[in-house]
Amino acid sequence: MILKILSNFLPIPNNHPNRFIRFLSYFDIFGLFEKDPFGNWLILKRIIVSAAVLPTFWRLAVANKLRIEGTEHIKNLPNTNVFFISNHQTYFADVITFYHVFCSVKWGFGRVLIPIYLLAPRARTYYIAAKETMQKGILPRLFSLAGAILVERSWRAEGENVQRTVDTSASDKVSLGLKFGWVVSFPQGTTSPYAPIRKGTAHIIKENNPIVVPVVINGFRRAFNKTGLGYKKRNTELSVRFKEPIYFTKEQTLEEITEIVKNIIEQDMPQQIAEWKAEEERTKDAND
Repeated sequence: MILKILSNFLPIPNNHPNRFIRFLSYFDIFGLFEKDPFGNWLILKRIIVSAAVLPTFWRLAVANKLRIEGTEHIKNLPNTNVFFISNHQTYFADVITFYHVFCSVKWGFGRVLIPIYLLAPRARTYYIAAKETMQKGILPRLFSLAGAILVERSWRAEGENVQRTVDTSASDKVSLGLKFGWVVSFPQGTTSPYAPIRKGTAHIIKENNPIVVPVVINGFRRAFNKTGLGYKKRNTELSVRFKEPIYFTKEQTLEEITEIVKNIIEQDMPQQIAEWKAEEERTKDAND
């Protein structure tokens, strides 16, 4: 167990054309001489991750009650080509929680958040986010530097339904992220509950054949506002449940993959949909 944890801190040698830098990469624990595929120095990315994520520890683990399940499914995953797919409830609190958990697992803490892990956070983590969302204000821009793969949504902008050209570069960006590390995706592309799954997720799975880790989150919509930066209700139970990794075959169609994704992140459950609608009605009545 200890050896496994220590191995999480070992540098991953790169294929830099310069022999000297390639040699240094075998000893470069902090990423001083390495950039990611998007041109970001790893040491700088670690600093940004710590600066962006540390202030949120209190909101998640103290002001609210965070329950983490299934970390045994992610502690032995490879360093690259791992694709996390999750339902979505707020713009930022969801993905920031993933960063906390990933860093905690790297340090061997598992389901317990002890923010000492931010002294050497996991830098090879990315998440897919709408470009327009990440350019609104200083904090979103800071979170963006922590590993956002920015895409332009073809179906929605500024809270309105739109129709525009599909961002064909999005898939290439995600592929680069998967070749270098882990990527978190929210296949519905919106924080609205039980929204349809976008086929872009199926395309990514077909093209890259990653290890797919389903995640189901809950409580974030009750605890935080839509951005995830403001409170709605403190002392709320937040849950993050990692499921067993799954593997898709080349023979599966886009439609089959999309349907499976919808089911494994539990966005096709009539009872939960009914409960959510009832809760929305109670909230609306209380505010009237």
